[in-house]
Amino acid sequence: MNDQVSFSLRGRNPDVLTCIANLSNDEVFTPPEFANRMLDTVAAAWAADHDGANIWADSQVRFLDPFTKSGVFLREIASRLTAGLAVEIPSIQSRVDHILTKQVFGIGITNLTSLLARRSLYCSKYANGPHSVAKSFTNPDGNIWFHRVEHTWGETKCIYCGAPKSILDRGADLENYAYAFIHTENVKSRIAEIFGGTMQFDVIVGNPPYQMSGGAGGTSDSSIYHLFVQQAINLEPRYVNMVVPSRWMAGGRGLDEFRSQMLTGGNMRFLTDFPDSGEAFPGV
Repeated sequence: MNDQVSFSLRGRNPDVLTCIANLSNDEVFTPPEFANRMLDTVAAAWAADHDGANIWADSQVRFLDPFTKSGVFLREIASRLTAGLAVEIPSIQSRVDHILTKQVFGIGITNLTSLLARRSLYCSKYANGPHSVAKSFTNPDGNIWFHRVEHTWGETKCIYCGAPKSILDRGADLENYAYAFIHTENVKSRIAEIFGGTMQFDVIVGNPPYQMSGGAGGTSDSSIYHLFVQQAINLEPRYVNMVVPSRWMAGGRGLDEFRSQMLTGGNMRFLTDFPDSGEAFPGV
């Protein structure tokens, strides 16, 4: 394999991920600049805990975005690792294959977003396709998984996410917004099923879906982002870094337990609040 293989995850002009429109209220894409600010926070925490070590120069660190949409977090992580591991793994193709097969993982929230994420990370919607920058995958999904999951209905709602049965109990040809990461009693077992074995992630990062339409019982929406945060914590990574609405700090609407867990659990290191959401998501 030619070590000069074309591989560039940065420097696009323009970056396509700054140009795509949001698909829905559940699929608001994270701007690359903001994703990188979050990754800078992770790197600072890692350095503080590891005598100044560079997380992007560690070939054993494992990352997960459990609700990837555009794939921006995975792409930027891979880009940083590609630069950081240049000394340890000089061959660019060997380095890319190692990063994409051993270090970077994602779970799509819909089939469409899983295809977007694969295109962003592998430069191909098929991880094993001829145009993929990864050359070691034997399956088209690579490490970005998506399969349709069904809600588990109680009398009127899903017992996991509170989705209203009257709205989302519909045919397989329509999206049901049943997210695999939160539709399980044991998230460690779910992750093992998805990726084919016991997985220990060091960093879980991303921008989860925020609400479920009509999930409060009527026509109003109910918050679900806290369910993703709690499941990430249940996986026991070293670091969790997520962007969520700041309304959790006020509690109420089913968020009191989550608020208490966040503020009194003793695990929170950084809390960055944006009174103007446009600072993080321009135009939203």
